[in-house]
Amino acid sequence: MKKEMGSTKHSSSEGSSIKGVPTHGGKYVHYNVYGNLFEVSSKYVPPIRPIGRGANGIVCAAVNSETRQEVAIKKIGNAFDNIIDARRTLREIKLLRHMDHENVIAIKDIIRPPKKETFNDVYIVYELMDTDLKQALWYFLYQLLRGLKYVHSANVLHRDLKPSSLLLNAKCDLKIGDFGLARTTSETDFMTEYVVTRWYRAPELLLNCSEYTAAIDMWSVGCIFGEIMTREPLFPGKDYVHQLRLITELIGSPDDASLGFLRSNNARRYFRQLPQCRKQQFSARFPNMSPGAVDLLEKMLVFDPNKRITAEEALCHPYLASLHDINDEPVCPRPFSFDFEQSSCTEDHIKELIWRESLQFNPDPVH
Repeated sequence: MKKEMGSTKHSSSEGSSIKGVPTHGGKYVHYNVYGNLFEVSSKYVPPIRPIGRGANGIVCAAVNSETRQEVAIKKIGNAFDNIIDARRTLREIKLLRHMDHENVIAIKDIIRPPKKETFNDVYIVYELMDTDLKQALWYFLYQLLRGLKYVHSANVLHRDLKPSSLLLNAKCDLKIGDFGLARTTSETDFMTEYVVTRWYRAPELLLNCSEYTAAIDMWSVGCIFGEIMTREPLFPGKDYVHQLRLITELIGSPDDASLGFLRSNNARRYFRQLPQCRKQQFSARFPNMSPGAVDLLEKMLVFDPNKRITAEEALCHPYLASLHDINDEPVCPRPFSFDFEQSSCTEDHIKELIWRESLQFNPDPVH
């Protein structure tokens, strides 16, 4: 992608460089990060500094001594303690190894553990981005849609889009990350895991619709777009009932036709019992947005998923006309297969699969 989106630098460092202790004959180095062991191969050299931590692990910045590039290393501790988290880790690795797009984060390495017998922590190395969209909150809609078009063309739903899933560098290039909850678009009845942070969750998910489509990601994009423009979350619900209320207070209560996607009569009855709301005028609710931006946002925040705009359609919207270039908005050459996710998969089997993934990056034996 040739377009320049900005040049503001955002610091993402949460601490200064940390000293390490060489181990395994100098092939690995131990660091103490937030009181946790951080063990990386010796090609990753200081400055090692923590740049983030969350439910999914600790992230440190380092330098690859072979390429002289800065990278981000995420540690997923005790990755095989439960099957759900183990699958999530494997899923992200498999998906990102399959994808190759300027607006999707790339895996640079999976650090091969010193010994297979003691393999419990997974270290994934990504290209380093300087910040995430939650910190910048500026205009990156085009790149988000461009990346999402590619992801959806691989028959993949992201299912967890939120500002912190969108990573930015100092040149304001945007890349989509956090693919641990992704699923195929051809799969049905897969409402088996926690999906999408509530504030960015589509109505069909709030209403427990078990079959859903790429439209759930487009609802999340609409929520993010509105947040970028207003500097505050559109629907900061305290629970799912409050979430639905906030949504209907903005876009209005749906009519019966707009509830047609719901297969559950109970869900329809429940929704009809809720207080009825009239749709707000988006131009009044978002006075600082241009008419084109308002129109695109309205097309994203549509209650009926079947009528919600797609990523490809959104790229063609007049609001993005100056950026849109069909010849520079590629699709994935082949769909992604989730065949590696077997319901009978054990933690040990997933560990073996991730071990094999690390060998793709590090084929030579450690000793």
